[in-house]
Amino acid sequence: MLALLCVLLSPCALPQQKDTSGNPNDDPVLQAMREEIERSKNYLKLDHVAAPYYIEYRIFDVDDYTAEASFGALRSQLRSRSRILHVSVRVGDYRQDGVSGQGERTLNVGDLMPVDNDTIALRHQLWLATDRAFKEAAEALAAKQAQLKQFTIDQPVDDFARAEPVHSVGPLVRLDIDPQSFNRMLEDASAVFKTDSQTQASDSNLRFQAMNRYLANSEGTAVRDGRLLYQMFLSCSTQAGDGMSLQRSQGFVTEKVTELPSAAAFVGRASDMMKSLQSLRAAPLVEEEYRGPVLFSADASTTIFAQLIGDNVLGNRPELGKTTRTTGPFATSYKSRVLPEFLSVVDDPTISTYRGHSLLGHYEVDDEGVPAQRVQVIENGTLKNYLIGREPIRDFPASNGHARARLPGPLPGLTHPLPHTGNLIVSASQTLTGEQIRNRFMELCRQRDLPYCYRVETFGPKLAPRLLYKVWTKDGHEELVRGGSFGDLDVRSLRSSLIAAGDDVYIDDLPLNVPHSIAAPSVLFDDLEIKLATSDRGKLPEYSAPPLAGK
Repeated sequence: MLALLCVLLSPCALPQQKDTSGNPNDDPVLQAMREEIERSKNYLKLDHVAAPYYIEYRIFDVDDYTAEASFGALRSQLRSRSRILHVSVRVGDYRQDGVSGQGERTLNVGDLMPVDNDTIALRHQLWLATDRAFKEAAEALAAKQAQLKQFTIDQPVDDFARAEPVHSVGPLVRLDIDPQSFNRMLEDASAVFKTDSQTQASDSNLRFQAMNRYLANSEGTAVRDGRLLYQMFLSCSTQAGDGMSLQRSQGFVTEKVTELPSAAAFVGRASDMMKSLQSLRAAPLVEEEYRGPVLFSADASTTIFAQLIGDNVLGNRPELGKTTRTTGPFATSYKSRVLPEFLSVVDDPTISTYRGHSLLGHYEVDDEGVPAQRVQVIENGTLKNYLIGREPIRDFPASNGHARARLPGPLPGLTHPLPHTGNLIVSASQTLTGEQIRNRFMELCRQRDLPYCYRVETFGPKLAPRLLYKVWTKDGHEELVRGGSFGDLDVRSLRSSLIAAGDDVYIDDLPLNVPHSIAAPSVLFDDLEIKLATSDRGKLPEYSAPPLAGK
């Protein structure tokens, strides 16, 4: 109950953690985990059921500070502390256990843990969760064995890969901030939108987090590490005269509080965002269907590669009975060309910076206790590897250190480690300068006698262009338009229509769910379709907003 109250109420007394060095026996949390694993290995048994062959404990000790402001007023602030437990028990053996494939993660039990370091209380909670996970694992194995009788599997793959034990005990991290100065930043930035009566929603918020991760398993692995994460976010929305909803947003995320924008810079970004929203509101619609060249900024390019490459090179096991190697559009693309030959992609969680920019997707050990590895995913356009955890897929029997669990919330939930990107880096063997790639873009437009072409500066959700510009062929001037959508921006067009890459790079740090980073250059496609989006238009407010400034 104390842990739950500390999650839900603020302020809350936060127990001090004892920082230890490299000896896992000096940490009461790791000690409780290791002792309970050994006890479970000796005593966890049921009649006519095999003992567990693998037990894993993961504990996330999270100290959170969140705050939010709108139109100059602070709406909420909360400091919370919680410890989230996840227990995985596997019954059977490495060749076959009860896990049935993507989307069926029954062998993972979540619970809240005490936030102080009482070893007895910690072990008691571990005992209860382990007992529950074991019973579920035994039932899952029996159900899976019955289901397997319906299928003939020509190329069986082990259900779980062995891994060498890892011992890595790093220092604990603590959240040490002055919240009041950051609250003022939120208030001042959101107050900018008071000057525009047609702004319907404005939000400035932050989330500062210190998370210490503990991992122990029955193979002998003991890991403790910590990371700090500082996030600040701006967003605003309005409606055009025809009812179309329009949004702008920008986030800042770093592991060093000193790398956050200054108060003046944060307010300045809010002002720029409001002006951008006003321009969007006044912009004309995309009225005609278009097919032709499209130039993407490096910012927009990172979104393309994140969704069309990063999501599709994950080695997720298919559902039971499926014969494909993995899931998604690249399930049958192993050793096939998926990009132009001048592009290559690596995922490297072992590096923390790239071209002088800090990367969010770095880690030393993944969430299944396997050291991080650099993986050449695509080489000269050809798919060479998938990102794999400890659940093998055909042709990939071992993990390459890419099993990641989503960041826990204040209450326990299932966060089974799944393959995920770390630092996905797109590079080109042939590049053009910014001037060269724009000249080639304009030349393609002239060759096709097009009065204008399109340039995308940034995307919103689902590859919907948020800042889309008509570039007029005659003189090169640009006009912001709204309401555009792509008809064929997909993995096929990546392979066949992407013709050039710039020598620039944009790095997008993405903190949600699983922290990761994407780095990519600007790119040019020679043939894409842009048309008016079919999204519904909302009704405009029946009367004007109250005055946002003045008296």
